[in-house]
Amino acid sequence: MNYLIAGLGNIGDEYEGTRHNIGFRILDALAKASNITFQDRRYGFISELSVKGQRLFLLKPSTYMNLSGNAVRYWMNEKKIPIERLLIVNDDLALPVGSLRMKPGGSEGGHNGLRHITSVLGTNQYARLRFGVGNEYPKGGQVDFVLGRFSPEEEETIEPRIQLAGEMIVSFCLAGIQNTMNQFNNK
Repeated sequence: MNYLIAGLGNIGDEYEGTRHNIGFRILDALAKASNITFQDRRYGFISELSVKGQRLFLLKPSTYMNLSGNAVRYWMNEKKIPIERLLIVNDDLALPVGSLRMKPGGSEGGHNGLRHITSVLGTNQYARLRFGVGNEYPKGGQVDFVLGRFSPEEEETIEPRIQLAGEMIVSFCLAGIQNTMNQFNNK
């Protein structure tokens, strides 16, 4: 079966390593560990990973965060992937740094990338893997915070969590969302 795993972020060197780009980092780490590379294609950078007979299409949209839905819809159609086999990997301000939570759908929590995906797909019932980036910012400082970089101390925390996120992605495709949530959500 085919799966689409979309890691959200913004293209460009100025966004590399920012909190908002954690979705890109997770897919980069998974691709590196699997010895695969991304190709620059329509609406994004895409790579294909085979795991135990499942085909995972890893997508890093090149549409910028606020238009992520265009890339997701295009690649879902291109690879004939139903919404049940879509997983969005995104940063989350509501979770402590390095926390990981998978969920089957729900609100966008103020995340513009998720908001656009929901708008384009016409539903919010798609799986997400949320990666906590913390919320230590002053009132009105949210944009600067998510477009900022992790501190050296935070980097030490998140590096092993990025690897765990990769395991969760593979589990989603092999064992399903419920089993993955049961196994990983409280780690």
